[in-house]
Amino acid sequence: MSWFLPYPLLSAALLGLWLLLNQSVSPGQIVLGAVLAVLGAWAMAALRPEKPRIRRPGAALRLAGMVFVDILRSNLAVGRIIVRSRQPGVNAGFLTIPLDMRSRHGLAVLSIIITSTPGTIWVNYDTAKGTLLLHVLDLVDETAWIRLIKDRYERLLMEIFE
Repeated sequence: MSWFLPYPLLSAALLGLWLLLNQSVSPGQIVLGAVLAVLGAWAMAALRPEKPRIRRPGAALRLAGMVFVDILRSNLAVGRIIVRSRQPGVNAGFLTIPLDMRSRHGLAVLSIIITSTPGTIWVNYDTAKGTLLLHVLDLVDETAWIRLIKDRYERLLMEIFE
């Protein structure tokens, strides 16, 4: 059965997402969504991604809670910047962060965290140097941002994936 449905959770998620997006559970939508879900699982199997090894699920839960709180705080901070229409001293800018993490899965999760947090954008990762180029809307103190990424996110991601 695994040849037909190599990623059953992915297929179930795709089917659920299809039904939610179409706001319908009619038989036609279920059949069409199921076909798309199976095709999506086959496409994923063709890519042959390496399976992540989560070493500390407790750390993953802690990280998820921290990210949720950080996204809420960042939404408020960006809202204040927009409402106050750029007070003096608020500057956007780029900074380079040296990363110790080499796990592809950890880097992918870090990119999702950074990009989903309002006010920050993952711009580039240099694999040769192990550095991340980050754009920040409110860049006041570079060392604070470097400490935030390394101590708050990278450390936990290394516990989870390396």
